[in-house]
Amino acid sequence: MAAGFVTRSFGAGSLVLSPREAWSAKPSDSCHSKFPAIRASVTKVREEIDPSGLKQRQGEERIPVGVLGASGYTGSEVIRLLATHPFFNVKLMTADRKAGQSLATVFPHLVISQSLPDMVAVKDANFSDVEAVFCCLPHGTTQEIIAALPKRLKVVDLSADFRLADIKEYEEWYGGSHRAPELQETAVYGLTEIHREEIKQARLVANPGCYPTSVQIPLVPLLKSQLIEPDHIIIDAKSGVSGAGRSAKEANLYTEVAEGLHAYGVTRHRHVPEIEQGLAQAAGSKLKVSFTPHLMPMSRGMQSTIYVKLKAGASARDLRKHLVETYQSEEFVKVLGEGIVPHTRHARGSNYCFINVFEDRISARAIIISVIDNLVKGASGQAVQNLNLMMGFPESTGLLQQPLFP
Repeated sequence: MAAGFVTRSFGAGSLVLSPREAWSAKPSDSCHSKFPAIRASVTKVREEIDPSGLKQRQGEERIPVGVLGASGYTGSEVIRLLATHPFFNVKLMTADRKAGQSLATVFPHLVISQSLPDMVAVKDANFSDVEAVFCCLPHGTTQEIIAALPKRLKVVDLSADFRLADIKEYEEWYGGSHRAPELQETAVYGLTEIHREEIKQARLVANPGCYPTSVQIPLVPLLKSQLIEPDHIIIDAKSGVSGAGRSAKEANLYTEVAEGLHAYGVTRHRHVPEIEQGLAQAAGSKLKVSFTPHLMPMSRGMQSTIYVKLKAGASARDLRKHLVETYQSEEFVKVLGEGIVPHTRHARGSNYCFINVFEDRISARAIIISVIDNLVKGASGQAVQNLNLMMGFPESTGLLQQPLFP
């Protein structure tokens, strides 16, 4: 056991706790009389864990998982997050162009934390030793690969291939036919805080895109409660360069990106139908949004500034109050104090989404600001959150890292 960790007994089972978790113990623990609980969420996580299940998964009996596309940004971020995960163990990594290499040759920053297998080509991957996979491959290449996987595997797909329920809409926006329509019918959209119960029962989860995550988290509750007009939504979004992936592209060169910003995908960004799909479900009718993304000269981070028209009788204060009430028990969505502006650096390196609402100068309008780390809550962190649910573990397991600053 790592130095500094302690064991707490709960009925027939036991639980290994970090010093911070031990400090946050519930009232029945012996330490409570001396140290009050400072993290209610950690206490809740611990209470939800099945002690007998924990006992079975300690040490070498952790669940073996695979990461397809381990040499990309989202794949490497999954591996970084799993380095401290108590129940998952990376047993398979694929990377066609890096086959035969160790992860240390591609990402030296990950060499110390865990013992990892060498990467292999997808066609040579042996899935008999894993129980779940994170699919971190580009859209268009994922459908057939997932369709060929053993049906017993749990799959979290970080590509866009299974996010759109309408196959024709996928073909229109992604420029190719969908080659696994039967799987699309079974896929669950993995916006965790909104579709938690469906995710728990899913075999295949379509992990949301980064922009749709930052937009839907604040807007879905407001549309469901009919506090905002569905036909007057304007989204001005900005992302770090890592959102474009790791493959070599002229538009992502340092000299193309540094010391400036620019809009891209104007009126035709592929996340538009995904955003509209989720918001339409919340509103109960089809809608269209104005969405313009921008590339920022930073490695990671995402901000969506959203302009909305209030329903008659509603105020910006009502919007903020409803979001506070909706997310008050959520670990990873935080409504900041009144008047505090969320910054991308507040979420850097973490699975958190920070949001706030401001009254516009224009009557009957409000401004919502939502920030995430596009590689964590916008991709790999939410993927781990979803697999936690799919495998019956508390969804925050392995994800309680605090944001990095400066």
